[in-house]
Amino acid sequence: MTNLKKTYSVLVLLFVSQMSIAQFGSQKRGDHYFNQFSYSKAIVEYEKMLSSNYKTDYAHKRLAECYLLIRDVKKAIPHFQEVIYGPNISPDFYFKYGMALYSIGDKSGAAKWLKKYKKYNKNDSRVKKFLKDGSLASVVFNSRQRYDVESVDFNSEESDFGVFARKGNLYFSSARRDQADSKVYGWNDEPWLDLFVISEDDETSTPTKIKGDVNTEYHESSLVFTTDYKNDTVIYFTRNNYYKNKKALGLDLELNLKIFSAIQKEGEWKVNRNLTINSDYYSTGHPYVTKDRKRIYYTSDREGGYGGTDIYYSVIHDRGGIGKPINAGPEVNTEGNEMFPFVNSEGVLFFSSDGHVGFGQSDIFSTVLNQDNEIVDVINLGNSINSSADDFAYFEYDTGGTGYFSSNRDGGVGSDDIYKFEFTPSLSVEGTVTDAINLQPLDSVKITIIDQTTNTKIAELITDKNGHYKTFVDRKKTYMIEAVRKTHPHKIVYFNTNSTLRTTRLIQQNITLEPVLDLKVLADLNKIYFDFNKSEIRPDAAIELNKVVKLMTVTYPEMVIRLEAHTDPVGSHSYNDQLSERRAKSTYEYLIANGVPTNRILSYQGFGKRKTINGCTGKSDCTDAELELNRRTEFPIIQIKGAIDDLNNSITKTK
Repeated sequence: MTNLKKTYSVLVLLFVSQMSIAQFGSQKRGDHYFNQFSYSKAIVEYEKMLSSNYKTDYAHKRLAECYLLIRDVKKAIPHFQEVIYGPNISPDFYFKYGMALYSIGDKSGAAKWLKKYKKYNKNDSRVKKFLKDGSLASVVFNSRQRYDVESVDFNSEESDFGVFARKGNLYFSSARRDQADSKVYGWNDEPWLDLFVISEDDETSTPTKIKGDVNTEYHESSLVFTTDYKNDTVIYFTRNNYYKNKKALGLDLELNLKIFSAIQKEGEWKVNRNLTINSDYYSTGHPYVTKDRKRIYYTSDREGGYGGTDIYYSVIHDRGGIGKPINAGPEVNTEGNEMFPFVNSEGVLFFSSDGHVGFGQSDIFSTVLNQDNEIVDVINLGNSINSSADDFAYFEYDTGGTGYFSSNRDGGVGSDDIYKFEFTPSLSVEGTVTDAINLQPLDSVKITIIDQTTNTKIAELITDKNGHYKTFVDRKKTYMIEAVRKTHPHKIVYFNTNSTLRTTRLIQQNITLEPVLDLKVLADLNKIYFDFNKSEIRPDAAIELNKVVKLMTVTYPEMVIRLEAHTDPVGSHSYNDQLSERRAKSTYEYLIANGVPTNRILSYQGFGKRKTINGCTGKSDCTDAELELNRRTEFPIIQIKGAIDDLNNSITKTK
């Protein structure tokens, strides 16, 4: 029995030992595949570790990273959740987990973990962008711009991405199995990428590999057409670290990327250059050449950048030489990954990034240029173009209205798919509000825009110092604009966008307003006071009369008025008539002395106490304040514009 127990114990130890060796073998193989970027194969080995309950924390961490790297975020999250509260977790996992939550729409959860990551990495610009004022920043974009998006019908069940359109053909990268060699890429278990072409408008056309020696057993992608200094057609494209059927000598870095060029000979593309900006020790890829052929933009993870991969550009010299790499700067590049540059016909750079605030993983952004064509900001292209998945490889036609991009969003055919978009830009209405008499711009006009169909107020704004207003409106609508200013009666104008072209971005709607015929309102005049029993112009009255002078000499230089003075009801008619006459005369003389032509004041007259404004009859029934309200000067407008000769120019001095 004793020998039997010993034998049993030995067998158990041998079994456990063999199991440990097998489990360790899974970890070793998983790590090997992970380090070789063969994440799909690594997942299989790490799953074996979990099923054997061997180093589960380690396996969960690796599986979280693997699924994140192959962009299967939903499968990554459960593995993050298994280890994220652990004592030995790296702060980088807080960021990765936060972004994974963000990509599935859990913004509160994302904010929690990004804040925790920030405690360890306060200077990471990605966190500063995503966390604004202590909360998760919203994605800022113009929601009125619309991209109508549809999947192209030549997508395969494998990766298809990176369109370049030329002369009726579409060039793109694909890993489609029906035209692939037997070799499979370990990262995602798909065939290696090749460059394909298809006729854009021929529904019967099918993708075919481009002819020549461009396609190899490794990856080729991101093709762009241009011309050389001889005006011969040239293509640039991305390939793995491989040239003339050889890997880089002595190196096992086939995942590094390089940019090559090719020229056409007898209908086939022949590789002719390995660009000088390439290296065996880092990646350089995804080229795009500007329309003027003066710059080549590309992606690289070379040392000295801001993060994982950055956007760079080089000057293309007159004889075709490529200048030194220049980083596109911190407005574009982050600690994350910026890739797939594209420059449109207006010189605007588009790119994909997972470091700027977006909808999930990589989003497509455009740059904002100042008057000196310097990049000052970036803008997320918004929903429909961007999603919670990876969106990248933007291309648009010179017209700017249509183009293509790529995405691995839900609902596609393969892992990456090509989508066509049609762009409807935002539509604005703007205008200048002017005075109908002097044609000068009017500030502080309240502009209210109302949708006539729904009777809904869609905008309310105030004109600036130049009388300008501008706001967004929708297409295929009928609108009413109401313009209101204290000095001008309100006016209503109508416009509609029913027949506005899709490419139109701006509608002009200027408005003129007639001024009110009330000098006190036009001059923003306060009450002009006189001391009791006096007719001298007080300092506070002079301030108000200066407003009248400006109105009649600058704002409305053809205005003609009468001048009337009134007293309070205390005293006799004779006394008040004389007092009001003196006050009218002193007011008249002040205006004339300060620049108002004599023929612009048709008359001045004192009315004594005959026209009280509040029914006061004396001190017995009125307070001092009520009495003072009757001591006033008024300026009836006789004419605001026109020939003064038509009026009686004589100055009457009757009471």
